[in-house]
Amino acid sequence: MNREDFPMLENNIIYMDNGATTFKPQAVLDKMNEYYTKYCANCHRGDYNISYQVDLEYEDTRDLVQEFLGAANREEIIFTSGTTEALNMIVSGFFNNILEAGDEIILSRSEHASNILPWYRLAKEKHAHIKYVDLDEKYHVSLDNIKKAITSKTKIIALAHVTNVIGDIRPIKEISEIAHEKGIFVVVDGAQSTPHMKIDVVDLDCDFFTFSGHKMLGPTGIGVLYGRKELLEEMEPLNLGGGMSDSFDSENEIYLKALPNRLEAGTPNIAGVLGLGEAIRYIKTIGIDKIKEHEINLRKYLVDKLILIPHIDIINMHSDTGIIAFNIDGIFSQDVAYYLNKYNICVRAGSHCAKILKNATGVTNTVRISLYMYNNYEEIDELVELLTDKERILKEML
Repeated sequence: MNREDFPMLENNIIYMDNGATTFKPQAVLDKMNEYYTKYCANCHRGDYNISYQVDLEYEDTRDLVQEFLGAANREEIIFTSGTTEALNMIVSGFFNNILEAGDEIILSRSEHASNILPWYRLAKEKHAHIKYVDLDEKYHVSLDNIKKAITSKTKIIALAHVTNVIGDIRPIKEISEIAHEKGIFVVVDGAQSTPHMKIDVVDLDCDFFTFSGHKMLGPTGIGVLYGRKELLEEMEPLNLGGGMSDSFDSENEIYLKALPNRLEAGTPNIAGVLGLGEAIRYIKTIGIDKIKEHEINLRKYLVDKLILIPHIDIINMHSDTGIIAFNIDGIFSQDVAYYLNKYNICVRAGSHCAKILKNATGVTNTVRISLYMYNNYEEIDELVELLTDKERILKEML
């Protein structure tokens, strides 16, 4: 799908590690180059034409993200360096002020490190408790198991919308409904869902939602924190500095700007913001539903072929996303990745930053295929051919 738009594909590479990052279409590269060569100035600071242009394009991107996420207010869109920073802002800037000793934070064992480690630190500092929702037989998070995990002490439920190894889609809307009836906050890591499916944060009814630009055709170093406006108003800025203060005369007289500026201290990643905006425009042109359908069709095609190979064990047989995690019997996952790399096929191997998932699956490392819009059936055929002959893999590893 639109493979001619991606310069990286000219390098004779079969790229199947899109859960880690994605290639960038020429339109995104051109937009960032345009900023650096045509109107390279800081935003919200200059009183000259090129700075005004940056201001307009920067804030136009905020409006674009608001529409893309279905947020109610543009002030609810905060630019960050990525999902990791956004989650740390939520934990340190908001929940650090309200969590009390004995409170419970519900996570799952299939979460990415970015949605586990900040909560670990907070729980340790506040003497709160981490609680894991049980995964079902498919390693998915079910609504029933969420209900069982909730107690009178539960304060926060923090989950990925889509996990980066199992690839299951969590029922966030239904979880939010149950949680809010009990006064529980819902935090969503949208890094693996936003590039692949339509997002409507109002419909999901979550309190916070985060995503990264580089996983959805945009540049690295840019991401978004969405939060309900009334909650963001209570968030302490993670960073203090230029661009976010109205005035300060002493340590007792500091006045911060209104949202969203009060949470965006310092010179932002302007080129990244503009590149993210162009990536969203590109995705909208293609159609997010069309992208999702293409990935699901590719996944089914690949799984149907892999299950015929006796030495391959698929860990996440049941998933509605383009993520497939598997192992080859008797061969270490990273050895499989090295073998495929000899043929210019890029896959991920290891624990994929989901380091406690092994406690649920009993499997420490896997080979992960994560598909995106520019992958095709011919690439899958090449992959399957290379995986079919186990003796060939063993021989070429020696």
